[in-house]
Amino acid sequence: MLAEVVSLFVDGVETAVETATGWPGMGIVFAYSFLIAFVLPGPSEIVLAAPLDLGLPGWTSLSLIMLVSATGKALGSLFAFHIGQEAKEAGPVVRWLRRSRFDVVEWSENRTVEIARKYGYAGMALALCVPFFPDTISIYAFAILEEDYGKFAAATFVGSLGRLVVTLVILGGAITLF
Repeated sequence: MLAEVVSLFVDGVETAVETATGWPGMGIVFAYSFLIAFVLPGPSEIVLAAPLDLGLPGWTSLSLIMLVSATGKALGSLFAFHIGQEAKEAGPVVRWLRRSRFDVVEWSENRTVEIARKYGYAGMALALCVPFFPDTISIYAFAILEEDYGKFAAATFVGSLGRLVVTLVILGGAITLF
């Protein structure tokens, strides 16, 4: 039942983004990007499909959408970062995660944490540039390891913007093939 409610909510939010128009649509893009950073399991690239008619040239509108989305995700990641900082202090949360069906802690320690330790915030930004991969887990994994709110937000902003650029390059390349 809860899974159905969550699925309906996610579908509704994605539909809102896909049908958002005008300047109020930028608020929807921001809110979606904020939520995707810490709670929604959907693709962040969907903002590129928002049919916003801002009365500006297409490249300007697309650039604004990307900047608003990256800003929303960076601010949402700060919320996740705060939760991660609290989780570090809460032994029961970490113990519960280790016992859960999917050992998120072990997975993040084996993959994402390795990137964080080796490459720091640049590694986080690079990890977030991978299109069509849910980045909520990566954000939480880095949030548990790191301690600098400003660098964390900057890395999330750069990674989120990079992800949208990489997606456009991939989609542009695919379109030229057809």
